[in-house]
Amino acid sequence: MADNARAKRLADLIREVIAQKLQRGIKDPRLGSHVTITDTRVTGDLREATVFYTVYGDDEERASAAAGLESAKGILRSEVGRAAGTKFTPTLTFVADALPENARTIEDLLDRARASDAQVRQASSGATYAGDADPYRKPGEDDEDTTDEKGAGA
Repeated sequence: MADNARAKRLADLIREVIAQKLQRGIKDPRLGSHVTITDTRVTGDLREATVFYTVYGDDEERASAAAGLESAKGILRSEVGRAAGTKFTPTLTFVADALPENARTIEDLLDRARASDAQVRQASSGATYAGDADPYRKPGEDDEDTTDEKGAGA
């Protein structure tokens, strides 16, 4: 078993090597500049690496980028092996990152919260207080309940 620091360093190296190779070395039109490597995770035994990526575009471009990454997996793995210099080069698994969908869901939830806040703000714009505006007692105010018959405070 390798330590976590070594797995982290290898994951960072894999992410950098794959990103550079996708940008400069692979001439597949499906893997143009719209593929971004977001994260890489390596198992504790350094045998398997999961590479997370996002694709800027529609579902058709995502599907073609996934096919392009699968076809370039061997080239990318050999490039990682050359850069890493380890005894065993990890196998690469490409997974589409759910980050854009999660961000879109969060934005939708925030928009609904803003709309709800606007409705509450609009409903409360003409409202008045049920009692006094400031219901708290302040020091120095005269109050009949705190004095007894002799005029001394209780």
